[in-house]
Amino acid sequence: MASVTFSKVGKAFGSTSVVSDLDLELTDGSMTVLVGPSGCGKTTSLRMLAGLEQVSAGTIHIGDRDVTALEPKDRDIAMVFQNYALYPHLTVRENIAFPLRAKKTARAEALRRADEIAESLGLGALVERKPKDLSGGQQQRVAIGRAIIREPAVFLFDEPLSNLDAKLRVETRTELLRLQRQLGITSLYVTHDQEEAMTLSDRIVVMREGRIAQAGPPGEVYRRPADTFVATFVGSPKMNLVDGTVTGGELRTESGVRISVGGPQASSVTIGVRADDLILTPDADGAAVVELVELLGPRAIITVRSADQQLTSVVEAAALTEITVGATVGLSARDVHRFDAATGRRLDA
Repeated sequence: MASVTFSKVGKAFGSTSVVSDLDLELTDGSMTVLVGPSGCGKTTSLRMLAGLEQVSAGTIHIGDRDVTALEPKDRDIAMVFQNYALYPHLTVRENIAFPLRAKKTARAEALRRADEIAESLGLGALVERKPKDLSGGQQQRVAIGRAIIREPAVFLFDEPLSNLDAKLRVETRTELLRLQRQLGITSLYVTHDQEEAMTLSDRIVVMREGRIAQAGPPGEVYRRPADTFVATFVGSPKMNLVDGTVTGGELRTESGVRISVGGPQASSVTIGVRADDLILTPDADGAAVVELVELLGPRAIITVRSADQQLTSVVEAAALTEITVGATVGLSARDVHRFDAATGRRLDA
């Protein structure tokens, strides 16, 4: 096991910069998740750590070793890909054992270790099957087992669950988290799914246009987003953002939107309100109209429109007797985030 340090790392393809001034430390035994929209540089960052992309600037260390110029095979890393990359002609046991066999480990010892790992992954009854006889979730667990058997210093995961259906994704995510905690191997995980990032990470790193927009424990990033980009990217449904001025504890916009938010008066402010914190009150004279109700079991996602602003709220299903499509409601906020309207940066950071 080892820590990982990116120091002023950059990557450019010709004149196009993909990653710039990346300063990031993965502490020993941690699970760090890079998340962001397509093209933000998260996969390129992971591939530079793996040695699959050459670094244009800066250095990368694994523990005390400078691995910036080392070949992938010399970095003591194991990588789990999106497409499983299993050998179709080998059994589950043989696929898992392959890294040891490649290092000339005795066949009996390699297969014994493979059987132990297969059992820990719930694959004990499937060790004689070929990949074509497995489900997507089972194939991904074989790929994870093949990475585990190497006992690397660092695990790298490149969107490993994106090919699975929703149910399998949740099940495999839970198993992956359990294994990482059990093994205590430093891990870097790349995903575009912010829910996956929040669930898996000790530390979440939100990237935008090749730079870190915010990094920290997932709860902190959710509760105190550094800017409007992070605010709307982390959290589902995404945060409501409304531009206006706060006067007498009420946010007012030029188009007539009014939301009770409390707090001091401010000018040129963007108010952010999580859907869980936007309170709808049945009111015949209310400023908003209910446009859409999406029932999700005990809760519902309500879309309302006030003037030209569309807002989202999450309410208990029991409230739907009064909050129906076409009903008018008043708006207030239980908790608000204030951002500078010009820069998008958090005002109380």
